[in-house]
Amino acid sequence: MLHVFRAHAKWIWYLVVPAFLIWFVYIGQSGLGDRGPITPGTTIAKVNGTEIAYRDWLQVREQAIQRAQQQSSGQLSLDDEQRVEDDAFNDMVNNILLQQEYKKRDITVSDQEIQQAALEEPPPQILQDPQFQTEGQFDLNKYRRYLASPVARESGIRLQLEQYYRGELPREKLFEQIASQVYVTDAQLWRAWQDTHDSAQVSFVRFDPQTIPDSAVHVSAAEIQQYFDQHKSEFADRPGRAVVTIAMIPRPITKADSDRVYQHALDLRKEILGGAKFEDVAKRESADSASAAKGGYLGRVTKGQFVHAFDSAAFSLKPGELSPPVLTQFGYHLIKVDERKGDTIAVRHILLRIQQGDSSAAVSDRRADSLSHAAGVDNPAEFDVITKRLGLTTSRVDATEGDPLTYNGHSVPSVSAWAFTAKVGQTSDLIDADDAYYLARLDSLTPGGKPTLASMTGDIRTELIRQKKLDLLVPKAQKVSDAYAKGETFDQAAKAAGLTVTQSPTFSRVSPVPGMGQANEVVGAAFGLPTGAVSEPVKSGDAVFVIKVDRRVDADRAAWQKQKTQQRTQLLQRLRQQRVQEYLADLRQNAKVDDRRKQVEQQNRQAAS
Repeated sequence: MLHVFRAHAKWIWYLVVPAFLIWFVYIGQSGLGDRGPITPGTTIAKVNGTEIAYRDWLQVREQAIQRAQQQSSGQLSLDDEQRVEDDAFNDMVNNILLQQEYKKRDITVSDQEIQQAALEEPPPQILQDPQFQTEGQFDLNKYRRYLASPVARESGIRLQLEQYYRGELPREKLFEQIASQVYVTDAQLWRAWQDTHDSAQVSFVRFDPQTIPDSAVHVSAAEIQQYFDQHKSEFADRPGRAVVTIAMIPRPITKADSDRVYQHALDLRKEILGGAKFEDVAKRESADSASAAKGGYLGRVTKGQFVHAFDSAAFSLKPGELSPPVLTQFGYHLIKVDERKGDTIAVRHILLRIQQGDSSAAVSDRRADSLSHAAGVDNPAEFDVITKRLGLTTSRVDATEGDPLTYNGHSVPSVSAWAFTAKVGQTSDLIDADDAYYLARLDSLTPGGKPTLASMTGDIRTELIRQKKLDLLVPKAQKVSDAYAKGETFDQAAKAAGLTVTQSPTFSRVSPVPGMGQANEVVGAAFGLPTGAVSEPVKSGDAVFVIKVDRRVDADRAAWQKQKTQQRTQLLQRLRQQRVQEYLADLRQNAKVDDRRKQVEQQNRQAAS
């Protein structure tokens, strides 16, 4: 029973550090191994002076990658690993900041509070665990009986729950302190109601800056310098940039490949209908390794959580029914619904990816073997020699740090993450992707960091050109306003400017308006002018407008009064969540975070080379 519980409990956290990590820490601390420049106790980051040791970072990173691999249907790319690592690091930083806030505010948690929370407020993972459900609903009594059982004592769940609540309860107390001062007045509720229930309809003339060529506007170096100086604090750090040369060996999928996988799906369906257990076939055949380990189980879901084809097929099935092969961008699926409760279903699937057949794959593999001779070398010329010998076309592509590389409309895994750890002139390992084999050479590297005037000049010039074009359009728009004031119709005034009048649909203060935008200056003017009035020129972010208010309807105050209590509850909840998010964002923004991960990893690579 304990084995079954451990196999199926999705909420068990990873407490055991992988063996190789333990070995690394032991060897490093004992002095039995070769001491490199980095030791387990090396500080890889500081958060307001609190140090993060290399050993702790390795443990958290390895656990995060392990979880991501189990949740993924395939091997993680270097880009995926980098994203997981960054998320894990940010979680570590945020946890340290929270611990510092708990200490500052003297927030503590007693054993009694932990015991009460464990009995009355189970973690979300436990609420979703099928073992603690009765007829599709969480059964608190079943959960409490389990906690009191010998199995719970042996499994260590009580220790795990204590760790969970020692982290969660102080967080709840902090958030309650932060959000408790949020209050909503009747005046605020009424204004919020007006924003969504006041309505207007306007006719407008739009003056588009794209009608003015860039050559008609001059931007001086002094203006660019002035803009840079005035907005320097607003510019975010720029990510690193790399230029790589990419060589690709396609792995085309033919109709014969698709037909072969489709037939295999039909054969598996026949096997299941003939008596084989769906779960056993899923474990044996499914390419979705995460669900395959659980007999293809995807959990209890609501409509809209999957891609359209899968979603439609799954929710059309009766409990126990097996679908025909369903094609999505991931391959062919066999889908089975275990049960349906209200608008949720418990669903399983078997995924069969569509891949090259043996004969065409053999051709691609042979060429890839030849290309692999250039992998990992530091001689840029070797890359050129081998790609030319194979008749491969190469392309220079820009990579942005933190973003997967895009080439020929496809995302190329691992290249971007590799580029920012490699040396200029170095060639990557051969990358085995679903659509092709790739090889990359790093041609240049520009580190990220605070933007300079040189790096921002192009963006600033574009912004100043946009502003100047809008300024040039204002006098033209003013002529339309003046012509209407002198007695011309709005249509006549617009026609004299070579433009036509557009009538908007009815809109609120917060709804998007075709041709006008959303929640901007021109929308605000529509609710500030009297009905029938024509505005002066109004500049928004991307155009200049002259508007005429055709109709406006004020919100119904009696209808507002009827729903005020419910509105207050909903708005309070949203504002409190917003207050907490703003507080945490401000906490992070003002924190002094010294992230040395890149330097440490670079020292490791240098020591290993």
